[in-house]
Amino acid sequence: MTKTSVGYVLGTQESTPLEFWVAVIPNRVLRLDDAIELQTYRPGEPNKIIHFYGVVDYVRTLYEGTQFDTDTFLVTQGRLPVNISYAAHVRVTRIEPEEYLPPQPGDTVYLAENEDLKKALYFDGMEKPIPAGLMRNGRPAYLNFEFINGEKGAHINISGVSGVATKTSYALFLLHAIFNSAALGNRKANTKALIFNVKGEDLFFLDKANSCLKDEARNDYQTLGIPIEPFKDARFCAAPRKFSPDLSPHLDRRQDDIKVYLWSLRELCRDRLFSFLFAGEDLERGNLGFLVAGVTEKLAKLALDNDKEDRKNNRESGTNLVADEAYGNNNKLNIETFSDLIDFLEYKLLEVEDRSWLGRNAGATAEALIRRLWGIKSEMSHLIRGDLSPKDMADCRLDPLDAAYQLSVVDINKLGGKAQKFVVSILLQKLFTEKEKRGQDPIVFIVLDELNKYAPREGRSPIKNLLVEIAERGRSLGIILVGAQQTASEVERRVVGQASIRVVGRLDSAEAERPEYNFLTEACRKRSLLLKSGSMFIHQPEVPAPLLVNFPFPAYATRQSEVSLSQAEIAEIEADLDRF
Repeated sequence: MTKTSVGYVLGTQESTPLEFWVAVIPNRVLRLDDAIELQTYRPGEPNKIIHFYGVVDYVRTLYEGTQFDTDTFLVTQGRLPVNISYAAHVRVTRIEPEEYLPPQPGDTVYLAENEDLKKALYFDGMEKPIPAGLMRNGRPAYLNFEFINGEKGAHINISGVSGVATKTSYALFLLHAIFNSAALGNRKANTKALIFNVKGEDLFFLDKANSCLKDEARNDYQTLGIPIEPFKDARFCAAPRKFSPDLSPHLDRRQDDIKVYLWSLRELCRDRLFSFLFAGEDLERGNLGFLVAGVTEKLAKLALDNDKEDRKNNRESGTNLVADEAYGNNNKLNIETFSDLIDFLEYKLLEVEDRSWLGRNAGATAEALIRRLWGIKSEMSHLIRGDLSPKDMADCRLDPLDAAYQLSVVDINKLGGKAQKFVVSILLQKLFTEKEKRGQDPIVFIVLDELNKYAPREGRSPIKNLLVEIAERGRSLGIILVGAQQTASEVERRVVGQASIRVVGRLDSAEAERPEYNFLTEACRKRSLLLKSGSMFIHQPEVPAPLLVNFPFPAYATRQSEVSLSQAEIAEIEADLDRF
């Protein structure tokens, strides 16, 4: 196949094994992000061919033969003869064989196409490629799945300003590409994803086809080799409405096929989840953290004793707590609500100052704990209950590893800030504990936006510790974190730093200068301020240069107005209308 020559290695600028300049041939085009290839020879050995591959990261034009800025006016008037110099700077990505010699001035430079393009960007060595989007030349770009699934690396981190950077949209695109990729092999049926919905209700229609998909996007999907279809085996979960007599989901746009989630008081205590009720700033003040740890253990013992008593009496394990000799009498106290739990702790810690519960902590510390519990009562009461039957509670139990579903969307949008952290913490803790028992299979992707809220750079909290643990050990357990945030500089370094794949949409000008984005070239940093929705820079360990990709419009509905009804759904609606 004939190669397309675009220029020659420039002789007026120095060339090194890592970078060089190209003089572009008149009427030819060399753009930012174009991949190039050239051949040079080892000096004195004309049969020793060295192949250089690289990516254009800077282009410029200028007049040759002018001395002053005002000479431009003379040129435009035809009074001063000049030549136009069109040159491009190339950042070398690969040398075959690895002999770090500079290319020679005058070497012919070609556009990297087909196999040369794959070599330039290391796509040729990827045994498990995942489509990452389309490059400017219309060709697919790929991510090496071995740096995502834990074999060689793990985790994806996405940064960008809200509303423009399309962070969640790109995370969904990657999930869709992974779920439909041959890279999963025999793991395809078991691979799962847990998505936390933090804004609106747009993610509650991912199982519906997108009626707004245009032909251009359809062609892009065909180029990428991704089927045009919605997510399959999806379930949608939401918290119950507050003060509602029934367990109806707190959603406005979709009510069908919604699973309501909540936790029992017994489960909260038995599984030592009590500490997740407290934010990081709470545990940093005084000895509150020590008291919370002590109370957590006492509540766990109480819950285990209740389970033992239920088994002794051949009863199904309850959802409430039962305390002996409560409030100074011999009657057993039935704890069924979050308020009951606070009253019980208030009695133990403040009224009788039970040292087995209080430990060496002062009364002021106990008062601080009780104040914080009353402060979150309105946020938590509908999420933690002990008045439901074991059967009803089982229906509300949310298992991220449920074999019947590949995708789970959990809504936390309508919860308060501390309730959001609580729900995320509980689900991640249970997932982490279960994966420690099961091992790496199945792989579970966790999509979590606003990462700076859950793992901030400053301070400590149970959920931050858990996310750090997932970032550092999740690879070996098959837990892959797809985290997103507006500002990576405000996220714990150990969480961001463990991500093998870094993705950047449009950035704020101040954020772009932070050291967390050192993987971007200077030109990429400047361009990140101008990126449009749907354009992302991706960086992966094998490719030395960031790649700019565009991803197509979603094939699945991301809002109610995009939902495409199936023939069965249309027939059902028409049947309902006929009845009226």
